[in-house]
Amino acid sequence: MRPSPRLLIILGIWTAAAALLAIARPYIDPDNAASALVIPLSSTLLLSLLWWLAGVFLIAAAATDYVRSQSLKRLQVTRELPAGLSLGVNSRVQLHITHPLATTVKLMVNDAYPDQLNTTGLPARVSIVPGATAVVTYIIRPLARGDCTFGVADLRATSRWQLWQLRLRLGSLQTVKVYPNFAAINHFKNLGHDQQVSQLGIHMSQRRGQGMDFNQLREFREGDPLRQVDWKASARMRKLISRQYQDERDQDIIFLLDCGRRLRTKDGLLSHFDHCLNALLLTTYVACNQGDAVGLMTFAGEQRWYKPKKGGDVVTTLLNQIYDLHSSTETSDFISAAERLMDRHRKRSLIILMTNAREEDADSLHTAIKLLTRRHLVMVASLRENFLDQSLQNPVSTFEDALAYCGSVDFFQRRRQLLQQLRNTGVIISDCLPEQMYASLVNQYFMLKRNGRI
Repeated sequence: MRPSPRLLIILGIWTAAAALLAIARPYIDPDNAASALVIPLSSTLLLSLLWWLAGVFLIAAAATDYVRSQSLKRLQVTRELPAGLSLGVNSRVQLHITHPLATTVKLMVNDAYPDQLNTTGLPARVSIVPGATAVVTYIIRPLARGDCTFGVADLRATSRWQLWQLRLRLGSLQTVKVYPNFAAINHFKNLGHDQQVSQLGIHMSQRRGQGMDFNQLREFREGDPLRQVDWKASARMRKLISRQYQDERDQDIIFLLDCGRRLRTKDGLLSHFDHCLNALLLTTYVACNQGDAVGLMTFAGEQRWYKPKKGGDVVTTLLNQIYDLHSSTETSDFISAAERLMDRHRKRSLIILMTNAREEDADSLHTAIKLLTRRHLVMVASLRENFLDQSLQNPVSTFEDALAYCGSVDFFQRRRQLLQQLRNTGVIISDCLPEQMYASLVNQYFMLKRNGRI
């Protein structure tokens, strides 16, 4: 509780009046009738009496308004949050303020949101009529993943006569999870298959009858191989009937996620690690729709293991597994990660190593991949920095510019050489910018399915 500007102004006027009376006192001499009285004595006594009466009235009014303002504590605040937040995506939060009083209340409303959010729309001014409920809406944008805790709402209410301002802290603590950006998955779900393929830039060719799993019988079509003809069904139907196969299902896909310092680089609002998580989730959704099982193992930081599973709830489970996972400052140990994965999973699988490959990692990376390829099909999904690509486009006008350009060219050549060496050993390589990674992974996945490699 604190005095309002109106009460402070009234107190200032009252105090100024007292000062004027004190200044006028030396000019009043009731015993010397011949003196030139600046102010008549009777008038001074009347002004003094009025000043005291004004003071008593002000104190009474302030006390009454103070007592009545305590009823403002009966206001109730509830917060409406989304079930989950998506990193970098705007969401809406609503504060519902219930007013059970008999007078109109004016409020300044703010909310105790965590530092990991950007907000617009706060603080807000509202005026609530008796019996009504005010709704304050503001927009939040998460800047980091993890648990996001909101405190109690902060309200500043003005008393009925506007002599006091009461600070109220109402509502309750609420926690919501900030997940990787799953908005792309929701958008992907709402598209038809052809639209999905088109938006991801995937070029898929038809491949009838080349899978390993039987799908259905259908009428023979021109171009079908004779080995697909089901002669018994053809004799029964008195026309040629072909067997149609589908791509193999029930394959295991394991993401080997690097949580080391390399993926802490940021291009824009999101780090390379966040881009990896977004690509991982979308690829998981696509693979589960194809009937494959998806698992996860992390290294170079917090070590987590999620055994490959299939089904529609895998994406949700993975979201809850990785929403609070962050990159560390540790150096990536690829050999140790490969050994742990080989010990934990023996079934032949597609291993997708998500990292930022550098030339200095060559020996460790070669050894780790040689170990993994004994049993598994390996893909290296490597991110590269945007600013390095941009450095090759910068004009060269000074000696320093020339040095920077030559350094970038040398870095790219060494990196390209490392990836080519890995490609020569049979490893599948996806080398792309962070924002292109989700499309690259899904594209590679479909190509492997179409080629019968998984």
